Amino acid sequence: MVIATVNPATGQTLRTFEPYTPAAVEQRLARAVQTFQAYRLTDFGRRTQLMHRAAELLDADQETIARLMTTEMGKPLAAARAEAAKCAKAMRWYADRASALLADEHPTARDTEDAGAGRAWVRYRPLGVVLAVMPWNFPLWQVVRFAAPALMAGNVGLLKHASNVPQTALYLEDLFRGAGFPDGCFQTLLIESRAVEGVLRDPRVAAATLTGSEGAGRAVAAVAGDEVKKTVLELGGSDPFVVLPSADLAAAARTAVTARVQNNGQSCIAAKRFIVHEHVYEEFRAAFVGAMGALRVGDPMDEATQVGPLATRQGRDELAELVRDAVARGARVECEAPVPGGLGDGWWYPPTVLSGIEPGMRIHHEEAFGPVATLYRARDLEHALELANDTPFGLSSNVWTTEPQEQERFVRDIQAGGVFFNGMTASHPALPFGGVRRSGYGRELSGHGIREFCNVTTVWEA
Repeated sequence: MVIATVNPATGQTLRTFEPYTPAAVEQRLARAVQTFQAYRLTDFGRRTQLMHRAAELLDADQETIARLMTTEMGKPLAAARAEAAKCAKAMRWYADRASALLADEHPTARDTEDAGAGRAWVRYRPLGVVLAVMPWNFPLWQVVRFAAPALMAGNVGLLKHASNVPQTALYLEDLFRGAGFPDGCFQTLLIESRAVEGVLRDPRVAAATLTGSEGAGRAVAAVAGDEVKKTVLELGGSDPFVVLPSADLAAAARTAVTARVQNNGQSCIAAKRFIVHEHVYEEFRAAFVGAMGALRVGDPMDEATQVGPLATRQGRDELAELVRDAVARGARVECEAPVPGGLGDGWWYPPTVLSGIEPGMRIHHEEAFGPVATLYRARDLEHALELANDTPFGLSSNVWTTEPQEQERFVRDIQAGGVFFNGMTASHPALPFGGVRRSGYGRELSGHGIREFCNVTTVWEA
């Protein structure tokens, strides 16, 4: 894929970039290693100052970077502004808490004595150069939720961003440098996907984190495994949205629409499979289908737009093929929100609801990365849980019930990295984020996220 800004609302190529040469990549790797040797020795007070400054700069740049994100990948402008604000919030969260999250840990006096030590403790030390391979769907947030904890822990970062958001990638490098982080603390690599393996195999790179497709995760994990390097993977998701009889159906239907079409439906944690108890199925279906069909599709720069174009032509075509396959195998199209004429040659796809989904349909097991929802009728709680777990993924889940016993059952048995009751899945700096099964491994955010790229060092003294 060419490294270029292509406006998905028009299909027009606005700017292209030449990939960095091997010599340029080598220069940045060497700079990262050199910077790490000094930066790892800085104290938390200094790192906190720098991260707060980065947050201030991002706040000041919010409108500019929001418009750039919308231009590069098509998310509605209001959502882009919210993404920038969320990133600044995460920077401040880690700036204020990293010292406590990475404080030395001391076992009890009894355990210390039992270990034969006069003193013993655990110290968290940075690993070094961490390579981040990031996607286009949240081009700022996906990077910041890695960079803020990694830099606060004393690591340095190399970013290989998606090829269709190069200007956002370069902005991030400028942001951290402008905040005063040492040159080489955070650098963007404008390289093609085929060049990632060489960077990851370089012995100066200590670890890697990837958010992206299952295929990309497998490729990075295979190389990292061969090199015996730590990785964190956040891959695809096909999250269930379960509605049981005690739910507030009006609130559930409103939230379901937002959960499905957030970011134009291009989110790993977007709810995709709507599993509704048969006692409330028709009422929920009517409200949900009606609201999905009334969504306003249009220019993402228009403040009134709710759903913009998909980010790439390939993504639009793959989504259309999933829908065609389902319909050909008997699925019913409950609604397709109208796409107005005169929008240009962008990569538009109508918000769509399908019902009558069967296991033989591709969309039953594959992730629909766009504004397409699938409706399932569940006989009872057991059937709802069975359908929720009938996926190779396990990122998060949404369950609507006010019954404590039902909630506890889903906490116990749902195969996912999170379960959100009576609301929609969202990521927050205070809560660990990640999945199981083919949704990846490891955790981002919270204390768990900042410790992923630390050397957890046992210190024992006689």
